[in-house]
Amino acid sequence: MAWFVFIYGRGFALSGLGMLGLGDLPTTPTILLALLVNLLVIALVIRIFGRMGRWREVGRRFLLPLVSRTVTEVPPEPEAAPVVDVWAELRPAGEAVRRLEAEPVGDVDYVRLHQAWRSVGADPAGRHEFAAQVGSRGAAACAHPSEQRDLPGGRAARHDLMVRQVRLGTAQDVPKNPVTHRNAGFALDPALLGTSLLAVGPAGTGKTAALARPVAEALCLQALAGAACAVVVGASDADLGPDDWYDVVIAPGDPSAPYGLDLYGAAPSPDEAAARLADALLPDELAPRAESARTAMQQVVGPFRAAYGRYPGVRELRALLAGDADGWAELAENLQKSGRRPEFEADVQQRERMHGRVDDPGALLADRLALLDRPALAPGFSGGPDAKPAFAMRALEHPLRVRVKLPERSHPEAARMLSRLLLGQFTQAAADRGDRELFAGLVLDDATAAVDAQTIRGIQRLRGANAGVVLLLRTLSDLPEALRAPLFGAVGNRMAFPGIAPWDGRLFSEAWGTHLVRETAVTHTPDTSGGTMRRAGRMVRKALSGTTAQTESVTTRDVERHRWSPSDLAHALPSGHAVISLTSVTGEQVPPLLVDLRH
Repeated sequence: MAWFVFIYGRGFALSGLGMLGLGDLPTTPTILLALLVNLLVIALVIRIFGRMGRWREVGRRFLLPLVSRTVTEVPPEPEAAPVVDVWAELRPAGEAVRRLEAEPVGDVDYVRLHQAWRSVGADPAGRHEFAAQVGSRGAAACAHPSEQRDLPGGRAARHDLMVRQVRLGTAQDVPKNPVTHRNAGFALDPALLGTSLLAVGPAGTGKTAALARPVAEALCLQALAGAACAVVVGASDADLGPDDWYDVVIAPGDPSAPYGLDLYGAAPSPDEAAARLADALLPDELAPRAESARTAMQQVVGPFRAAYGRYPGVRELRALLAGDADGWAELAENLQKSGRRPEFEADVQQRERMHGRVDDPGALLADRLALLDRPALAPGFSGGPDAKPAFAMRALEHPLRVRVKLPERSHPEAARMLSRLLLGQFTQAAADRGDRELFAGLVLDDATAAVDAQTIRGIQRLRGANAGVVLLLRTLSDLPEALRAPLFGAVGNRMAFPGIAPWDGRLFSEAWGTHLVRETAVTHTPDTSGGTMRRAGRMVRKALSGTTAQTESVTTRDVERHRWSPSDLAHALPSGHAVISLTSVTGEQVPPLLVDLRH
């Protein structure tokens, strides 16, 4: 290149000098030779640098198509957007569907109508009834029994009812999140809730506002669409949506509450109902006496139902467990009249022998029932002339929306017993449903006192029953140590909120496992290589500069590290965020992600 500049510059200088004296002008062969040399140099430069920069391929891929389109190509006319028939699935219902095209239809109406059409299947009578309702009521056909077509007061979360998802946040663009999931939206649907979800975080970190309320809102919307049933349990002052969201509101201790709670869950088997009630009455510290307590409860509930044709109320059950002589005499008389005295004779005699003994579990159960047999609480449970209409957990085959307000402030121990009872009844009733078309979801705002060994086994059975629970805990330390690891294994989705304790973070860290991380180690050692002259040079250099010559070695290796360490979970999570891992009912898994729950 320097040669080219020199020759060309010289030629130009010769031309300029020729202007001063015509005798000094270069001859024509000289000019032609200079131009030839310049062309050769230019060609050589183009070939070398064009080959290095792949100019030929750039021209072929970009310049030639651009020139071709500019010269010969006529811009194509825009294609018409395809027309999508949103009511194609309902067309077999006949001309009645045309009415839906002429009126506004919300997402709840759209999903509900399609859900109703799928439920009738190929039944001609069902199809005829569906067509008649659509023809007469339009988008309001097949409405929920409440006649609501959306939640009163509007929605706070973002929902996509077509795929039954509720959006909760956005996965953050941070190194700990996999590249494929960064900046992706985070949402929950029945396929994920079917493996149940455990969320742990201190009070004030947003568990209720960012998780429990949006999930409750989503389940209520899906219930209006005929695709789910929802049971939402929490304190009376917990922000889990207004009462207008729900069909059944149960508030023990509130005289204005319209519904009560069936303590037996309308269980078809007295032994099953008695066992679940006994488990709910006993606190964790009395768990070793659970088996004898179940037997004592069954020895009372079974004969009572055989004698009276119903389950005992709270006051009746308490009196019989305490050994009330008049109550047992009346029970024995009614058993005799019903002709079932021989069937339950052994149970009656066993109970009579245990009355008054120090180790009688019936006395313990009677003392625990006294917490529910309060004037403010008793009308809210089945039994007695003043009892309210009772909700039974066996109604999960219908698209109901149920809100249970626990009296945590006025009767804290009774609230803990009721939370255990509700969770136990839900796991039993959801798994025993004959029709599992509806997704059954339970949201428990504070599950501290509700988890025991029986409910953990029940949660594991929900995966195949189209049902799931959302459990919120302030800390895992409130649970017996023997239940913490089984609870983590029973749920498929886990959430850690900011501020959890390091010992809680350890369980999350162990559950999420490890992954390979590439680490690079740089080692510096004094340079001792070479002969005498080289060593002498290094000595002179050290004397002049004061530094020792060193060699550098770089080692790269793959090591296992926790995806999220207990310290990271306890101290590094920003406010408004959570680390979440997901598992669907089909076994698909998403590794733990840092999610911003504010977007």
